Amino acid sequence: MIEVKFREDDYGNLISFEVTGHAGYGVHGEDIICAAVSVLAIETVNSVERLAGYQMLVDEADAKGGYLYAEIRTDTEAEQQYITQILLKHLFYSLEDVAQTYPDYVSIKMQ
Repeated sequence: MIEVKFREDDYGNLISFEVTGHAGYGVHGEDIICAAVSVLAIETVNSVERLAGYQMLVDEADAKGGYLYAEIRTDTEAEQQYITQILLKHLFYSLEDVAQTYPDYVSIKMQ
């Protein structure tokens, strides 16, 4: 199962997310759920860089896959934070939709 944990600050702003595990829905390399979650998570990190103009703090397990951690930087300007929140909330809602469609394969938690 893929587990996604979002962390928020005291004001309800998303500050990080962590994706772990594999869905096990299909064979390795052809698992549509793993692919969907991976694309959403990775493209969110890429979009923050392109649209908000900074790189998130990222840790990933390239060799094994199945792990991605991304955290916003605290030294960003208000507009960068605003853009980042839109992108992270889009990620949250998109993954929530995937989890509702495939509840046996994806779990979303807010910390």
